[in-house]
Amino acid sequence: MAPEEDAGTELLLQSFERRFLAARALRSFPWQSLEAKLRDSSDSELLRDILQKTVKHPVCVKHPPSVKYARCFLSELIKKHEAVHTEPLDELYEALAETLMAKESTQGHRSYLLPSGGSVTLSESTAIISHGTTGLVTWDAALYLAEWAIENPAAFTDRTVLELGSGAGLTGLAICKMCRPRAYIFSDCHSRVLEQLRGNVLLNGLSLEADITANLDSPRVTVAQLDWDVTTVHQLSAFQPDVVIAADVLYCPEAIMSLVGVLRRLAACREHQRAPEVYVAFTVRNPDTCQLFTTELGEPPRPPGPAGSPSGPCKTPVEVKELGTVEKLGCPTPPHHAGNLGRGW
Repeated sequence: MAPEEDAGTELLLQSFERRFLAARALRSFPWQSLEAKLRDSSDSELLRDILQKTVKHPVCVKHPPSVKYARCFLSELIKKHEAVHTEPLDELYEALAETLMAKESTQGHRSYLLPSGGSVTLSESTAIISHGTTGLVTWDAALYLAEWAIENPAAFTDRTVLELGSGAGLTGLAICKMCRPRAYIFSDCHSRVLEQLRGNVLLNGLSLEADITANLDSPRVTVAQLDWDVTTVHQLSAFQPDVVIAADVLYCPEAIMSLVGVLRRLAACREHQRAPEVYVAFTVRNPDTCQLFTTELGEPPRPPGPAGSPSGPCKTPVEVKELGTVEKLGCPTPPHHAGNLGRGW
């Protein structure tokens, strides 16, 4: 095989590997490229290699995706094989048979391969909405924020980071593994999300702060319950973050008002210090919703309410930029945006 063909095959295998481990939508897989490769080859070695990179991958064997996902993937792979080759490939049918006999679960795993050679693995709900929340699954903006963090580790190294609306925990776990923060605080308000978060922290080899056996080379990790609407300046003052991040939390006007309110209170906690840097990644689903966020950032806050919002104007430089294709974590999705709110609340 020519060097160019070798390189093309390796890229194809890597694409299947990363997408499958992360349980990306099957339509995102390079099926046309696979079909072209299969037509040019008389044997089934490529399909065997794909099996080794997907359902037989060591990470997948230890932390498999949902049974339904694996079953659908293998069914599609068999279709591509049968469309080109007349001889059946026993390994494909054996793998499919295993999924047909397996019991479906309400939880599945997604794994993201890191540039360091390690991975972040998440246990997630198989339903987009479960237990009355969308926080039990990973949304694309979290993937993009994790990618940005990996490319900009200095923003987090030796600093205390507070994540608002952590969800399944992808962004924070990637930062803890790749950016060497001093301390990292995952937060959310839903009890089931917090339970899953704690499990994912432990699943990835990190220890929670109360663990006296914690690795001293790892950041201090905390999982905190945080309701943006009711938390007070006094309660937030315990965190003292240098950096605040959030991903895919701009989904409705009510959430935006709550987010802006809690950011103001976080700034008020550091009255005699520089306000924390804030990074928010979001998918533009409704331009009006995103415009409301940037508008509210420049508005003077409302009179103090039950949560103790500070008074005085909010002068915050806001930089919004489009984020490109994810390369480090290898799961391309449509462009997303990030707002760097800078300092100066």
